[in-house]
Amino acid sequence: MAEVAAQVGVSHQTVSRVLNGSPLVKEETRVKVLAAIDEMGYRRNNAARMLATNRSGRIGMISAHLALHGPSMIAVSVQEAGHAAGYEVSLVGVSDFSPESLQGAVDRLLDEAVEALVIAVAHRTATERALSLDLPVPVVLVQGVSPGQPMASGIDQVEGARLATEHLLGLGHRRVAHVTGPSDWVEAGQRREGWRRAHDHRHRLPGPELAGDWSARSGYEAGRRIAEDPGVTAVFAANDAMALGVLRAFHERGVDVPSRVSVVGFDDVPEAAYFWPGLTTVSQAFSLLGQHAVDLTLRALGGEAAPSADLIAPRLVVRGSSAAPSF
Repeated sequence: MAEVAAQVGVSHQTVSRVLNGSPLVKEETRVKVLAAIDEMGYRRNNAARMLATNRSGRIGMISAHLALHGPSMIAVSVQEAGHAAGYEVSLVGVSDFSPESLQGAVDRLLDEAVEALVIAVAHRTATERALSLDLPVPVVLVQGVSPGQPMASGIDQVEGARLATEHLLGLGHRRVAHVTGPSDWVEAGQRREGWRRAHDHRHRLPGPELAGDWSARSGYEAGRRIAEDPGVTAVFAANDAMALGVLRAFHERGVDVPSRVSVVGFDDVPEAAYFWPGLTTVSQAFSLLGQHAVDLTLRALGGEAAPSADLIAPRLVVRGSSAAPSF
């Protein structure tokens, strides 16, 4: 592709846009690029099919933080749903969502003649960058979305956190401490909002708030501080890894769970049932999220303007780590 761009005197992105049928390219430029492709005998995966039919049967996906449970499960769910719909899914993982890395991932997928992009973003700035993309293919977001947001599918993070906190308040705990996710992650803020809403509904002040970073280590450090506060009888951790760290800190400090302090997590990782005690947590319907994302993609490809989908309701899974307070 670089050779074609150099011969015509245009950018790599312009050649990519020609191959993807973008209307943003001048017809004169398009003719020159196609002539150079023919002269040089250039071919790439799906290029001939794309030029002939404008369809490749391929969806592109961009994701970051694939080592974390949520992003990895979202990627798997989109791939499975795409395959079920007859599409191949090309996944590009990025280490950050800088403008350069995002544009590089987009160009790489456009080079594969993808018909649409699914972007799993986590940070607030990443969401803004994804929404600002001006591309010749539909773009669907699958993380950090709000109710009614067009071209987006997501799980109701606020409701999940509200369910977790309401469960603890309903057991009789007066104030629930919260171990947060990173402040620059949209979904961490949404889970914090659900925690606060549950307290507001009962006209109660929330318990202490401790900053975490999704890691078990940060949960462990928060748990050590909570163990020193006899007024805390319940903790909602924003993910299961941090809840595991809290449980470890409590075990070391001799704080019994759940008779002394109840703990609830978020995600329902496969290991959650095997923590000791088994972890009460919020389960996210990742497979349904993948289906919704692909459905939105197909609707957009079918000509529907800015389709939207309802947020998917999470489910509380109650296990042995939560119980009524012993006072």
